[in-house]
Amino acid sequence: MDRQTPVFVKVDEYKDVLNILDLIKNKISDAKGIISEINDLKNQEDSEIALWSNEISEMERKIEFIDQTLLEPENV
Repeated sequence: MDRQTPVFVKVDEYKDVLNILDLIKNKISDAKGIISEINDLKNQEDSEIALWSNEISEMERKIEFIDQTLLEPENV
């Protein structure tokens, strides 16, 4: 189809197409907002998991220290 050839569309159909395009744009905007919220939640979750992992590592070190201290022979 030659780009110079005019295309005739009924005004009602044209308005319907414009309304549908607006609806699609709104849905895309909503989807972007939801993805942003999910990303924020994921980042918060990752921070919490890192904190828990650090706390578990700290507890492990303390338990190892206690274990070594209890197993060391006393200097009597």
